[in-house]
Amino acid sequence: MTLKIVIIYILKTLGIILGIVALYVVMALLLPLIEVSAENDGQPKDIPIYIYTNGVHTDVVMPVKNDLQDWSAKVPFSNTKSKRTDYNYIGIGWGDKGFYLDTPTWADLKFSTAFKAAFWLSDSAMHCTYYTAMKEGDDCKKMMISRDQYKRLVKFVEDNFDRDQNGNFILIPTDAVYDVNDAFYDAKGKYSFLNTCNTWTNNALKAAGQKAALWTASDFGIFRHYK
Repeated sequence: MTLKIVIIYILKTLGIILGIVALYVVMALLLPLIEVSAENDGQPKDIPIYIYTNGVHTDVVMPVKNDLQDWSAKVPFSNTKSKRTDYNYIGIGWGDKGFYLDTPTWADLKFSTAFKAAFWLSDSAMHCTYYTAMKEGDDCKKMMISRDQYKRLVKFVEDNFDRDQNGNFILIPTDAVYDVNDAFYDAKGKYSFLNTCNTWTNNALKAAGQKAALWTASDFGIFRHYK
């Protein structure tokens, strides 16, 4: 193989890589602008849920317990450091296990973590955080949904947890929790640059019949529809 052919192959490969990057940037900029409208199922909207971002990861926040679902029975309070039982809300997010456990802030991001996450090379996790109260702001938006919509949301979230042979959610033993009120669990699926934690939250909103982006990789793509 001559040097000229090698150079041509290298240039073609670089061209393909740059083309993929350019396409991804266009998708990331344009697709979040396309809104999927909320549905009106004609039922009373009496169950509060929230979307919350810490700047890196997004969560769907739901009541800890009502007559439709008791999250504390499946995500025990005892799995948090505080072990408190008086929390009123639970935030649940899906994402790359390496990102969750090793990257609490962008300053902690390692190249190896980002590379594995981008190319389907690592496992995923569910991050469950208990809250006493929720405060609306730029990082937290509230919406009211119907009972049927909440049932669909619960099913979507539960279906993303991995389970043991007895059907229980699988706790990830780790000290890399963010505070005294959270825990990590094994999850289904693979994280990638096309399927991020924000993509998951956006899909959860779709499952609940709420406003969402057609597709998004970022939290901005979700929150822009709730300004």
